[in-house]
Amino acid sequence: MAIERTKVVVIGAGQAGLSVAYFLRRFDLQPGEDFIVYDRGPGPGGAWQHRWEALKLGTAHRVNDLPGMAEMGLSFDTADRGWPAREIVGAYYGSYEQYYGFKVQRPVSVSGVENRGPDLMVRHSRGSTATQFLVNATGTWGSPFVPYYPGVREFEGRHVHTADYVSAEEFRGQNVVVVGGGTSAIGFLLELEGIAASTTWVSRRPIDWLEGEGLDLEGASAAVAMQDEAARSGRALPSIVSGTGVHKSRRIAAGIERGLLDARPLFDRVDAHSVSWNDGTSVPADAIIWATGFRPELRHLAPLKLREKAGGVSVQAGASWTDPRIFLAGYGPQASTIGAQRAGRMIARQIIAML
Repeated sequence: MAIERTKVVVIGAGQAGLSVAYFLRRFDLQPGEDFIVYDRGPGPGGAWQHRWEALKLGTAHRVNDLPGMAEMGLSFDTADRGWPAREIVGAYYGSYEQYYGFKVQRPVSVSGVENRGPDLMVRHSRGSTATQFLVNATGTWGSPFVPYYPGVREFEGRHVHTADYVSAEEFRGQNVVVVGGGTSAIGFLLELEGIAASTTWVSRRPIDWLEGEGLDLEGASAAVAMQDEAARSGRALPSIVSGTGVHKSRRIAAGIERGLLDARPLFDRVDAHSVSWNDGTSVPADAIIWATGFRPELRHLAPLKLREKAGGVSVQAGASWTDPRIFLAGYGPQASTIGAQRAGRMIARQIIAML
């Protein structure tokens, strides 16, 4: 099989990958020739296409417009909030790809990236591609994180991570324990009310409720600074929620008043049919939903030996400190939709300067 050659390979067509593609095209690189975008998803939409049907725009973190969407007359701010978020994002991203002619190749799964002298060799499900530069924009959805607790393997009910959640109906009549302190956990609890026999919410730390539905700029800036410092030093990235808190919307405030959104400390042990604390209390559990977040998906980069002893990858201005040919878009402080836009422009400029 012949090896394809290009100047830039972008892995992932979510918000970060599409933002980079947009600016590479703005700098006169030709999609499908000068740069190739690989995406393993069955269709457009990045991780959003895999989210549960009940999730609507406005009930999770805000989705910012991609660069150049205004030219198309599209904006998530004016999208129909009645449709599932996954359908809206998938449709908008698909239109975006077509409008700008990105020629995204999918479904393509990248299995590994290796050094081959002056080139990087990208191994994937359709063969191999040699490239001068690599932009990794794989996000986190493919790397769900579930912490270990004593007895977790003895649990006879269902373990369900955010990535596997489909709908509240799966849990009708069951006793459900929801683990996590972010918006996903809260959304699950609200959806399960009146459907599950009981819900118990547990969180590693007390919930930092913020009044109002607007963005807390001070909190957001602090969270981004924490992510940036960790990325620069090569440490594992901290939780965004731990730095920003959770905004108390009207729906959430009503849930608090009803006693639904009252988080208990994390349990100490998982038993066959319950979770228990060291004080002797326990609650029955038929299912545990782990809304415990994700980790950056970087397994395919393992041959490049980018990971530091501290557990992360050293990244500054979107570029790897270990190998300047490799860029990580949407990593650390760039993980938000607004951060992805800025990173796209920054990374594209660096690549153009080195070509």
